[in-house]
Amino acid sequence: MDSQTTNPLTTDFERVRSMTLELCSALEPEDTVVQSMPDVSPTKWHLAHVTWFFERFVLEVFDSDYRRLNDQYDYLFNSYYYSAGQMHARPKRGLLTRPTLAEITAYRSHVDAAMQSLLEKQGDNPELRDRVILGLNHEQQHQELLLTDIKHVFSCNPLRPAVNASLSTPPSCATDTYAFDNGESGIHKVGASGDGFCFDNETPQHDALLHEHRIGTRLITNREFRDFIKAGGYSDSNLWLSDGWSTIDERGWERPLYWAEDLESEFTLGGQRELDDHAPVCHVSYYEADAFARWAGARLPTEFEWELAAAKEGTHGNFMETAYWHPAAGEGKQFFGDVWEWTSSSYAPYPGFVPLEGSLGEYNGKFMCNQMTVRGGSCVTAGDHIRASYRSFFYPDARWQFLGIRLARDGLG
Repeated sequence: MDSQTTNPLTTDFERVRSMTLELCSALEPEDTVVQSMPDVSPTKWHLAHVTWFFERFVLEVFDSDYRRLNDQYDYLFNSYYYSAGQMHARPKRGLLTRPTLAEITAYRSHVDAAMQSLLEKQGDNPELRDRVILGLNHEQQHQELLLTDIKHVFSCNPLRPAVNASLSTPPSCATDTYAFDNGESGIHKVGASGDGFCFDNETPQHDALLHEHRIGTRLITNREFRDFIKAGGYSDSNLWLSDGWSTIDERGWERPLYWAEDLESEFTLGGQRELDDHAPVCHVSYYEADAFARWAGARLPTEFEWELAAAKEGTHGNFMETAYWHPAAGEGKQFFGDVWEWTSSSYAPYPGFVPLEGSLGEYNGKFMCNQMTVRGGSCVTAGDHIRASYRSFFYPDARWQFLGIRLARDGLG
């Protein structure tokens, strides 16, 4: 691409697409094909899928002259857009030794060249612009998934290799006694205001009723979670939801994912590292977060309690660049850019929610069942996704993402 272009949308396209490749720069071809569990996708598949998104939803809609590099890719790299066609089964993505990484890189180049030409010709088209911006934000979400997925892949290797030696764990938290601020109560506006990009699941802005409550001034640390473990937290059924108790019994969970058995070290993107007592605990499921909260005499915040507190606090530092391992994380009250924070709210549509038209309506709305909402973004979330209204969602047994804990309590202090 021509880095001298003055088209801001083309510049953003080049920036995001280049960042994806940069995140893979330390990987070897052998690393990119492995699928360590069904929730994990191989790096190679991520590289192809985000490219397919631009091909299927941008080029084939706005460029009548575009020709696919390979028709089979439409089946291989569709993720879950059934209205766009059938797809290769997610748990079997690791069996795709072909196409090769080199062929996928060529596919990216083919689509990038076509996208650049399209943007030069139609860059002022508002509908095209909106679709490209959605595609870029989609790719940034996959950049995050790429990092969390390759971390899980590398964790299965007894050599404990580093994905990137400069990346390890979220930065240390404050070391003060855990405290609570009085939260907002009454009826308040929540959701995205419509000022700037947001995903459809952040809309529409609406009124929510909040009861009197207090919300934690920081995240729960590794040391605090270790205290829970040593106090027998994983063996006290009274602390656990029924599904949670069944899950830890069935899977033999006794500590967060990636922690060593001696509770003194953990596997990180930078390899095996000594456990930082003051860093936020992460890679815990909703079940573990909920059990810890009960043990601590508290609960998890609702997503709207979290949103209003986060909006009031505001971000710390420069989160508006596409960057990873945010230097300002670990500061303030840690609402943004450390770990995704479990809330007690089921992932559900807002009143009046309307999904996007066509196949893109499958982006978020179809997953609004049996999952829990998380807030805040993590240390591997794109910086320009950091905002108070941003919502993500995971099944309550998920642990491979950077998922952590903030507490709340009923009533005012």
